[in-house]
Amino acid sequence: MRVLGIDPGSRNTGLGVIDEDRGEMQYIDCRTIKLAGRPMPIRLGMIYEGVGKIIDEYSPDVVSVEEVFFAKNPNSALMLGQARGGAICSAVTRKCEIAEYTALQIKQAVVGTGNAKKEQVQHMVRVILGLRFTPGSDEADALGAAICHIHTHQVQTRLKQA
Repeated sequence: MRVLGIDPGSRNTGLGVIDEDRGEMQYIDCRTIKLAGRPMPIRLGMIYEGVGKIIDEYSPDVVSVEEVFFAKNPNSALMLGQARGGAICSAVTRKCEIAEYTALQIKQAVVGTGNAKKEQVQHMVRVILGLRFTPGSDEADALGAAICHIHTHQVQTRLKQA
């Protein structure tokens, strides 16, 4: 199974691709779509195109997207929701299956606690995938979304077999 993880953001959107085969995960690619300083409609187009490009390049079986978290600033939440929508629309138009996870679920799957800091997620993604580099925080969050889906899928498969 190939999973594309997406950490949507209005300033940066992280993307990460992982393969899973018989319980083993293998890092394929990660990147960040840098959006800051551009008008919001341009950012949304860049997200749509950037997600489409990585889907076309790697043909993931599933796209795992981080859900919108509760934000104190309604404008920030709205912008994040728009970024997320651009990413999901790009995946859906390419007939990808979508899985959605909260930041809490992703952090628990990667670090073991929902209160993990960005640096902890980066470190554990590096350890889990055996990387020789530390991915940027947006890339690590995207890879974390992919790891979360793989772990969830593995548990669901075992439960069905039991």
